[in-house]
Formats: sequence, C-alpha cells, structure tokens
Amino acid sequence: MIEIFTFDNLAALCTLTALEIILGVDNIVFIAILVDKLEKAERPKARIVGLGLAMVFRILLLLTLSWIMLLTAPLFSLMGVDFSGKSLILLGGGLFLIWKATHEVHRTIEPAKNSEKVSRRKATFASIVSQILIIDLVFSLDSVITAVGMAQDLWVMITAIIIAILVMMRFARYISDFITEHPTLKMLALSFLLLVGVMLVADGLGTHVSRGYIYFAMAFSLFVEVLNMKVRAGSGT
Repeated sequence: MIEIFTFDNLAALCTLTALEIILGVDNIVFIAILVDKLEKAERPKARIVGLGLAMVFRILLLLTLSWIMLLTAPLFSLMGVDFSGKSLILLGGGLFLIWKATHEVHRTIEPAKNSEKVSRRKATFASIVSQILIIDLVFSLDSVITAVGMAQDLWVMITAIIIAILVMMRFARYISDFITEHPTLKMLALSFLLLVGVMLVADGLGTHVSRGYIYFAMAFSLFVEVLNMKVRAGSGT
C-alpha cells in the first residue's frame, strides 16, 4: 500500500499552501480594485466568483501537466529573445495589468464630474468577471508552474491550491473593504499592481525578477503608510 500522508508530503503541502497564499496576494488586490466598481451588494459574489475561477483554472492546469511543460518550449526568437507560450501569456498579462493599473490611477487622480457614479453605472458584473478571468489565467499559470516545481504528488498540489483559495476567500472581503475605505492604500495597491505588471513583462521578455524584491518594497511601503494613518488619526486629520 502506497503511503500518502508521509512527512515529505505533509511538509510539501504546508510549504506549498503558504507559498500559494503569498502568490495570491496580487490576485486579491486586483480583484479588490475591480469589485469596488460594482454595487455593494454585488461585491461579495464577484470576489467569490473571481477566486473560484482562479481555483478552477489552477486545478485544470495541474491536470494538464504535459501541456504546461509544452508552454515552456521556445516557439520563435526575436532580437535574440526566445518566446514560448508561457512567456507570451506573461507578456500579454503584464501589459494588461500595466494598462489597467495606469487607467485606475489616472481615474483616481483626475476624476471626471460625477465619475464615481458613472463608473459604477457602467461597470457590469459580467465585465468585471471577464477582467478577473483574464488576469486569473496569468496568475494561475505562474502559481501552477511553482507548484509543479515544489511538489511531486498531484494530490499535494491540488490540496494546497484549494486550501490557499479558501483562505483567500475568507479574508478577501476584509482586504477589499480596507483598501476601499482608505484612498491612499488604494493608490498603494494600484502601484503594487503596476509593479507586478512590469515584472510579468520582464519575465515574458526573458528577464526574471524575483517577487521577493517587490513584496519587500510593498511591505515597507505599507508599514510607512500605516504609520502615516496613525499620525493622521492622532492629529484628527
């Protein structure tokens, strides 16, 4: 009888689950920015649908590991850079994220007359879910390739992804509401998405940038912003 719950498998499950949650932070931030355009009653459903789609994408990708491996094979070269299916997806997703973050920053800094009412009215549930769908594919690809590199057994990868998504579903509302209630944090979140977009484009062009640098920079920026929030609260501004 094959042992499933071995120490190595459990260690891999815990490590991979933690890593999937960390890798899912940018996904949660992106969803939080998008669902803010919907009516308040529709936001919880949009968050659940968005994260649910992420889970489905990742499990389906894991079940097609042979196809995932083909994505890493070079398709063509341009100016000395090899482009694979994976790099094209990362490049497209990164450009989409840069465009979306830049658009949201511009809309926040230079709002048109009654822009909040107009944007909420134009934003439909289907359009928001469609945008989440696009970026879910990019984040899922990155997450699955990480999972394949860390674990041996398929059940470990799938279980880690399910647990991570459930944890994100549990806390997504609090993160989303917190970002919405603090405009400066929303700008920080958009800057984070812009950085992630640049990182994805760099990866797509063959230059790997460790997410650790971005996470450290954002964690430090968040720490400074929390201090600023406390100062503003203490001074009554």
